[in-house]
Amino acid sequence: MLPDAYRGLVDDAAVFPPGDAPLPEALSAYVERGREWYADLVGSFVVTDVAVPEVTEAVPVSVVVTGGAGAIAGALKLAAKRDVTVAGLEIALRDLDDLAGNARRVSAALDAARGEGTIDDETPVYMELPQTDASRAWLAAADVVAEGERRLKFRTGGLEADKFPSPEQLAGWIDAALDRETPFKCTAGLHRAIAHRDHDTGFAHHGFLNVLLATRQAFDGASVGEVATLLADHYPNDLVALARTSDLAGARRWFVSFGSCSVHEPLDDLVGLGLVEPPQVEENAK
Repeated sequence: MLPDAYRGLVDDAAVFPPGDAPLPEALSAYVERGREWYADLVGSFVVTDVAVPEVTEAVPVSVVVTGGAGAIAGALKLAAKRDVTVAGLEIALRDLDDLAGNARRVSAALDAARGEGTIDDETPVYMELPQTDASRAWLAAADVVAEGERRLKFRTGGLEADKFPSPEQLAGWIDAALDRETPFKCTAGLHRAIAHRDHDTGFAHHGFLNVLLATRQAFDGASVGEVATLLADHYPNDLVALARTSDLAGARRWFVSFGSCSVHEPLDDLVGLGLVEPPQVEENAK
């Protein structure tokens, strides 16, 4: 059994870039993974709303709404019609001129969906805020998310360099989430445990272990500057030593999960760093 700190940490986003796996293939791999010793590492299967009809297995699905607030009702009704179990709903706020108003429109659409019975209070909803500094408008939108008891979503990477927030930006986002007692998830760029620079692209990637440790430290009172320093730390020995003495399971109340197009990369890092122990394989008796 996996340590609590890592159970459900990875949401399977294999169909998204840069993996771009065909959905039937990704879904089959998700189902087959349920028989593996590390199955508990993985939470939901992530698809866009338009791909919901292609989900032909009874698996927990996180639905990414590709339109605005007005697309929420249709996405949930489609999932209900197809008998898809919605484990979470994710939607990006794109109205940069009125982020708080955008968040309120999403909240109103969710309240209407709840009234229609297509989503319940227990289904987590993540609103993705834009990749900017935590400005007054950004924080006002975060306030709306918190007031509605929804969750935040942070984009931590992508196919272009500007999709990777700086350690200072990400530290500010984490601080804002904890200040509002609002759980969050991350998406993109967190395939590896330790912060590093990709040899092929040159992009500076965040590490999911860094984010988990930074969340713990921020909750324990570290400053934004200290959190940013921890996010930028790329020394495995230091981070592993800190992980062994930190309540990372407690940090998961806030840093809920991250979407990754690879499950094996996070797993391989956890095993390689000695934070997760695979079961011993008994040798055949001679």
